[in-house]
Amino acid sequence: MRRASRLLVTRVIATALTAVAVFAAAGSGVAAAAVDGSPTEPAADASPGADAGGLWFAPELDWGADAPEGYARRLGETPPAYGIRLAYPLDAAAERGWQRAATAAAAQGAALILTFEPTKDLDELTAADARALADTLDRMHAAYGTEQRVRFAPEMNGSWVRWGQQPTAYVRAFETVADAVHAGSSGAETVWVPSYGAGYPFDRADGRLDDLSVRDERTLDTDADGLLTEADDPYGPYFPRADAVDRVGLTLYYFGKGEAAAAAGRDVPLERNDAPESGEVAQRLAERWGYTVAQPQSFTERFARPDRPMAIDTGALFDPARAGDDELSVKRGWWQQVLNELPAHPHIDTVSWLEVERVEAEAGGAEADWRATADPRVAQALRADLVATGRFAWAPVTPPLTADEGLSSHSPLTEPAGSERPTVAAWTMAGAAIALVLALAVSRLLPRWRYRHEAHERDLRLDVVRGVAIAGGVLAVLASVGPLAVASQAVLSVTGAELFVAISGIVMGLGYRRRLDALGVGDSLARGWRRAGRLYAVTLSVIVAVFAVGFLPFLDTTTVTTLTDPSTGRVYDLYPNAERLLDYPPPWYAVRDLLLLRMSPWPIVILGLFIALALLAPLFLALLRRRLWWVVVAVSIAAYAVSIALPDAILLPTAFDAVYPLLAWQLPFVLGLVVGYHRAVISRLLRRPRGMTVATVIVLAWAAAAITGVTAPVLGMITPSAPGGLDLMRLGDSAVLLAVALAVLTAVWVPVDRVWRAVWVPLGQASLAVFCAQLLLLILIASVPALDVDDPLVATLVATGGLLALWLLAIALRRRAASRVTPR
Repeated sequence: MRRASRLLVTRVIATALTAVAVFAAAGSGVAAAAVDGSPTEPAADASPGADAGGLWFAPELDWGADAPEGYARRLGETPPAYGIRLAYPLDAAAERGWQRAATAAAAQGAALILTFEPTKDLDELTAADARALADTLDRMHAAYGTEQRVRFAPEMNGSWVRWGQQPTAYVRAFETVADAVHAGSSGAETVWVPSYGAGYPFDRADGRLDDLSVRDERTLDTDADGLLTEADDPYGPYFPRADAVDRVGLTLYYFGKGEAAAAAGRDVPLERNDAPESGEVAQRLAERWGYTVAQPQSFTERFARPDRPMAIDTGALFDPARAGDDELSVKRGWWQQVLNELPAHPHIDTVSWLEVERVEAEAGGAEADWRATADPRVAQALRADLVATGRFAWAPVTPPLTADEGLSSHSPLTEPAGSERPTVAAWTMAGAAIALVLALAVSRLLPRWRYRHEAHERDLRLDVVRGVAIAGGVLAVLASVGPLAVASQAVLSVTGAELFVAISGIVMGLGYRRRLDALGVGDSLARGWRRAGRLYAVTLSVIVAVFAVGFLPFLDTTTVTTLTDPSTGRVYDLYPNAERLLDYPPPWYAVRDLLLLRMSPWPIVILGLFIALALLAPLFLALLRRRLWWVVVAVSIAAYAVSIALPDAILLPTAFDAVYPLLAWQLPFVLGLVVGYHRAVISRLLRRPRGMTVATVIVLAWAAAAITGVTAPVLGMITPSAPGGLDLMRLGDSAVLLAVALAVLTAVWVPVDRVWRAVWVPLGQASLAVFCAQLLLLILIASVPALDVDDPLVATLVATGGLLALWLLAIALRRRAASRVTPR
């Protein structure tokens, strides 16, 4: 029998450890690379701005089907910048796309190259449109710290764009935008980007040249022969005032036609895929390729200079439906020519590559593929050639803004120790000491008021404490100012999430002790893991629901899906790559972020910790069943010691581990589990005079040490860098407060039961539902524009009303049918 028991315990431990290992491995780069087909993981730079003096390689993505994380995984390096095209004047869709791009780029510390394409005639664009653009630039820079470049209406010398070949209106519009951008605080730079001039004024003019004003005719006829021909300057008439242009660029796309006569804008049909001719890029940069009339100077000589760097916007068209050279030959043959020319053109500091699929007139109206990373072979070759130059910088170029960083810096249920911490702790511990003394007196004078364990199936005192704790946590979230906010923040400066975690351990220890006695180890552990599965399913459902609700135009979910640093104004996106879940099929990295709970509203991120603890709890319970409580405690303390020695270690690739590191936060749970499992023994000891005296002395001694300021310096030396804010002082304070609360409730249970049971017990028993439902309240409050939650009176009324609504929900969930929806 003993051998069978040992074998069962061994299997249980092995199974749980395997589950945890699989959970951790799911976030590894090996799995992602296997699914994505990416050749290697993105390289991690030592610090922001590494290789800051290098060139930039900046892909222009199709943001409706791609994202920076996916691109970086395919390439195997993280670019320092990404390009995006947006409508101008800005509309709601453009602002959403801009913000989505900004959050994704900021997570990598990458810059944004913003191409604004007019949706109105140039004469209809106003200074107000430019100011709106500049205001958004300022706001995005303040929120994400991202470097931004503004490309207004590129290829303006072409005939294929709405804003093309209108020099007077274009120059006026560009200068208006530039003046607004330069007047702002974003530090954004303007980029002037014409198309390569061979073939100008191009065949497909759509009749625009027939309607030129007299002024534009004179401006475009640079050789004054009365005609607009290839002898005229393709660039100069469109160049704005010099101080309006911070950077210049030139589009050098390869259309796969393989002959110099087939310049952009000419109706030469693409019949096959041909690799580029040798030296074509060099000839283009020398302004000699495709011209029938020689140009006196190259674009670089005319417009680029040390204080006005130059970008090359390029790409190679490939039509997979046509015969000829393969994709690698076409695209590599082109980018290698571009890279080979960089040493001879020191003013070029950026190479942008068109990373999209789109319908092209040059491909006969068929969909052409400009991408260089869709095929792993092509992506691997591109990375190898870029790295081989030794000239390119990689992200981050600014400090990355990741969800982990935002959550770890602004944990909603833990407050970092500040200068007021010792004072608050001293007053709190003084109150706890007084409350304990009074409770002991009441217990002796009025024994009929005492709590009777045999009268209740579950420990209702724990439900009351948890109900008060959940109410305090909700008030801390709902009220940012006012007396309720002050009270909740004062409590959080002493204890917070520690109390929730410890109580959960106690309750689980209590419940599973009875189950182990009744059902045995196997069935009890299986039920424990099923409970963890239910909790995971509920959490996942809430995360998806918040994401779905975000598409409703009248609800603002950003209040829970982003975090704003109040000191810097930086905004952290807590739903990275969420919109990629709508792709078909969704990319693995987006699915991974969802399944590993790396997408999560900030108020419920701690649920990931409870899931992990619920998965580990059966291991500890199996050991407790074998009377190995000392092993459980020793392992827990050792794990906490490791977390102190390695405070930056992340055990699991989830959002919660950055805020509530599992190595550290398992300690209050495991200690609570041990206490709950041995509740009967501990209760018997405390009922004895000696046991009660020892416990009272410990509590009073801790309170005295806090009041006299002894605990802070002493325990600060032991936990100099507390992981997740979980230092020994907060743990001690939480333990004292919990012990005093239980002692007080034990002594005065009868009046508490009569007056407060209906309030706190429902909240405590439905704490998970209440915890999740607060998200809806936050979203509703943020979606009412006239609600001034910065007003103390309004904030107090809103928080009180919200807590009342959650209490009514808890009452409703006490029904048996409703209680099956969520684990209690």
